[in-house]
Amino acid sequence: MKAGWEVVIGLETHAQLTTASKIFSGAATTFGAEPNTQASAVDIALPGTLPVLNKGAVERAIRFGLAVGGTIAPRCIFARKNYFYPDLPKGYQISQYEQPVVAGGTLAFLLDGEEKVVHLTRAHLEEDAGKLLHDAVPGTSGVDLNRAGTPLLEIVTEPDMRSSAEAVAYAKALHSLVRWIGICDGNMQEGSFRCDANVSVRKVGDPKLGTRCEIKNVNSFRFLEKAIEFEIRRQIEVIEDGGKIVQETRLYDADRDETRSMRSKEDAQDYRYFPDPDLLPLAIGADWIAEIESNLPPLPAERKRHYVEHYKLGAAEASFLTSSREMAEFFEESVSATLRTLEADVRFVDTRETGVARAVCNWLVGAMSAKLNETALTIDQSPVRPMAIAGLIHRVFDQTLSSRTAKDVFEVLWGPQGDPPTGGRVINVSVHEHANATDAVDAIVEMRGLKQISDSGAVEAAVDQVMAANPKLVEDFRSGKEKAFNALVGQVMKATQGKANPAQVNAILRAKLG
Repeated sequence: MKAGWEVVIGLETHAQLTTASKIFSGAATTFGAEPNTQASAVDIALPGTLPVLNKGAVERAIRFGLAVGGTIAPRCIFARKNYFYPDLPKGYQISQYEQPVVAGGTLAFLLDGEEKVVHLTRAHLEEDAGKLLHDAVPGTSGVDLNRAGTPLLEIVTEPDMRSSAEAVAYAKALHSLVRWIGICDGNMQEGSFRCDANVSVRKVGDPKLGTRCEIKNVNSFRFLEKAIEFEIRRQIEVIEDGGKIVQETRLYDADRDETRSMRSKEDAQDYRYFPDPDLLPLAIGADWIAEIESNLPPLPAERKRHYVEHYKLGAAEASFLTSSREMAEFFEESVSATLRTLEADVRFVDTRETGVARAVCNWLVGAMSAKLNETALTIDQSPVRPMAIAGLIHRVFDQTLSSRTAKDVFEVLWGPQGDPPTGGRVINVSVHEHANATDAVDAIVEMRGLKQISDSGAVEAAVDQVMAANPKLVEDFRSGKEKAFNALVGQVMKATQGKANPAQVNAILRAKLG
């Protein structure tokens, strides 16, 4: 951001609801169907057809409102939003205007370790439009009405955000929440979750909002950040060159990394909203709200608080573990599996739950996260399951494995790919082939010869060899250079292929160095 300027950002997010049929007809919402095979008479607006509201769409909207602490309207209405576009056969979109199903609410998230809170203006139900096809037939354009009538929840924020990074962090938190409570699959490539960003700039300290431009239909977090960054630069340059920002709708071109004007932005009055005469006002009873609330899963904020207070994890770690419902469930299953495994070993009957949670967290934040990023898999697709994590932690706790060799076993559990970490033949060891996860880990340790060296004589011999081979490091340490000690430890670990007990190495080496 250029000095002296401030950006103001509000987001409107369209979350496609997970109903099997459309919001006002019984047509399917399956993605990828042949064009116009999922468009009923209602969806294509044949004369004489009438919309019938899908109760499941309303139930999902209420679920969202409860999750963000919003107010559920006891009575809401649907309105006609009038505008002409080729993929809108009725000439209007059924939406909500004056009385949305959800008003208010907040969404909190961490950004660079600091908690941010974005206030929500509203969340309203509406139907999606169709889609223009420009490439299906050369030289002409077609219309696919499969999406027409697809149920959407449009979630609108206050202009609370002050950077592209904050906008992306909010969008990620919202994406996680709608998937967590099961109202949206969050598939951005299929258009199930897409954002419109309203961006304006003003001089720092100026209370008046600048003229905003709306960047439409961004379906990637990375593109959202880049589009906002471009728009900030563009608006500042226009103003500093003596021009004025025109209120308009803009499109982000990812290939050229720029936003381009699509059309002038209409105000609400331009849409001539009025209540849809074909739909009765919707009454939402308190008993229905209570029933939906009773079936809500524990929310991310609640689980995050539990992880911090009960397991003594850091706020950033708890945020990572609650980044998706699948990750939180994997974490909790791993903790439970590890506790069961350790309870079966008399040496660990007094093991504290907080220590186990810490060990599981370290695996998920470290090796597991790196592997998921490398392979572009999600946690529920991981080939290493909670029982395997339990087996690894068991063998680290009883010092069969060092932290280094435990990672080698993790690689084998993940599956054969490339050269095995310790050389030799590739082996396939499935947790499911063994009575329990520890047995599977033991099989790998045995075959790879990864058992930790805890024999003090063997460790002492390795230390002596390293000291003899590195007299300069020994001299440096004895002259006060503490870093030389770590270098010597590293040499011992290297000489033993990472199998020496680190605690023994540290103790013996320090004793010998005097």
